[in-house]
Amino acid sequence: MLYPTLVSTDDELHQILHLQQLYLRGNNDATEEKEQGFVTVHHSFELLSQLHQLSPSIIVKNDDKVVAYALTMVNECRPLIPVLIPMFEMFDKINYNGKLLHEYKFYVMGQIGVHKDYRGKGLVQMLYDKHKEVYSPQYDFIVTEIATRNTRSIRAHEKIGFKTIHHFTDATDDWDIVLWDWK
Repeated sequence: MLYPTLVSTDDELHQILHLQQLYLRGNNDATEEKEQGFVTVHHSFELLSQLHQLSPSIIVKNDDKVVAYALTMVNECRPLIPVLIPMFEMFDKINYNGKLLHEYKFYVMGQIGVHKDYRGKGLVQMLYDKHKEVYSPQYDFIVTEIATRNTRSIRAHEKIGFKTIHHFTDATDDWDIVLWDWK
């Protein structure tokens, strides 16, 4: 039985890391990454544990097995992941509905991973519905950036209701910044 829940154990964090390794960019061939998607940032157990302590992430389990995850990254995570500091700094400069993003209460979707055996079963929707249930009382929206060549992820986020609010290119890729407004 598939069900969404908050991360609550070290074993679940280890299972997230295992899933992350399966789909980390460069660990699969380019065709599979184009068709199935990929994740960009690798986390250590210690870092994932710190993120979880600040704000628990959402997972989908099949009995005791983590089959999907969606990492919660609140503003306090900024100094913990140096590679993402430029992303957070860019968010501070982006205008949304007449205000800069940092004037709102929001958090970042740090990463989503779904085991390939469970794709196409609505798990991304399940993850985001749980995020909204748990975090919408505290936050106005959730925001993330997606490599434009990760077309599977772009389509999945559009289906949820995310809208592109900014596009940019850096040394690693072309990116869309997308936002799901809960208000």
